[in-house]
Amino acid sequence: MDLSLTETERLFRKEVRDLIATAFPPPERYDGSPDHEQRWHQALLARGWAANKWPTAFGGPGWTATQHFIWEREVTAAGLPPQVGGMGMGMLAPILFAYGSPEQQDRFLPDILHNRTRWCQGYSEPGAGSDLASLRTRAVLDGGDYVISGEKVWTSGAHRADWMFCLTRTSDEARRQDGITFLLVDMRSPGVTIFPIISLDGRHAFNRVTFDGVRTPVGNRVGREGEGWTVAKGLLTHERTGQAFVSLSTDLLGRIRDAAATLPGTDGGALLDDPGFGRRLALADIELQALAATELRTLSEVSAGGAPGAQSSVLKLKGTDIVQRMTEFFVECAGPYAAPWFPEVAGPAPDDIGPHWARREVTRYFEGRAASIAGGSDEIQRNIIAKQVLRL
Repeated sequence: MDLSLTETERLFRKEVRDLIATAFPPPERYDGSPDHEQRWHQALLARGWAANKWPTAFGGPGWTATQHFIWEREVTAAGLPPQVGGMGMGMLAPILFAYGSPEQQDRFLPDILHNRTRWCQGYSEPGAGSDLASLRTRAVLDGGDYVISGEKVWTSGAHRADWMFCLTRTSDEARRQDGITFLLVDMRSPGVTIFPIISLDGRHAFNRVTFDGVRTPVGNRVGREGEGWTVAKGLLTHERTGQAFVSLSTDLLGRIRDAAATLPGTDGGALLDDPGFGRRLALADIELQALAATELRTLSEVSAGGAPGAQSSVLKLKGTDIVQRMTEFFVECAGPYAAPWFPEVAGPAPDDIGPHWARREVTRYFEGRAASIAGGSDEIQRNIIAKQVLRL
């Protein structure tokens, strides 16, 4: 998308680029290691940009929608995360702003801001993933504590998390959504057990978590008892707004073009000049520009105090489709050099075979399959759009 910037916005873009160059002077690149993550986070803290999506009342910089758009584009192009702090920073914090007590905000937000605690999300259960209202993990009030028993699954990062925000069933109502309560649980509590789940790409990112009489104080309940469904919906809209992947897809598109310009096509020319490949890439580019405009419009509404609403489902649904297609283009570009990085291939060679980008992009292809499920499956998003947008 061709975004015409004001002089102030161009100066802001220069500030962003200067910050990136100072934190990671070329040719050094961010590698995702704990040391690099900490260095980047300290640079953001010093500049006042660590909590760049938080309201100014809680320490946010008060950026406009266009500034957020510029920020995402620049840091993604540099291979950097827009925020450090994971689920605590981007998912739980907005819920604490809206539903947390002053005591909860004072207790948890500083540690989230300074990346001193890691959070995981306890939503999905066996038999209650897409149909989240069917969850059965039970929380029973016992004096000043809730006693939790049950199981969560596909819990990203639970093996590294200090705390979990989770949905529990505190009563059985005619309407299933009415008996759900949102609780914060210390992962070091007695009775919490974590079992690893190894995914298709060979990584350990997901987990199964069981609760056997785990106690958490009433003070760790966010919102009222039985109103967890309302809290959860607010959290998911924020999560889905962040799953449009516009900046990532834009960066991938540029690198696909660079790669395809150096690879042979079917007629002896470059792959980029192949009519079939070029047409499919152009169509993806057009859809990406439309998605970028929709994201910018949504960011403007959120910056003005609005809620993402059903637009977040549109962003997630289309954003997932486009980023997956981008990874498919890369696998197509890699051709036979993609094969060594398929999960079923035992013992890949220590050195890259073929293009240097093949390892990362083929791995990203397998990682990207989960985007159609995480944060609410594509089918869930279509149902939300049908009900709230199309009024069907």
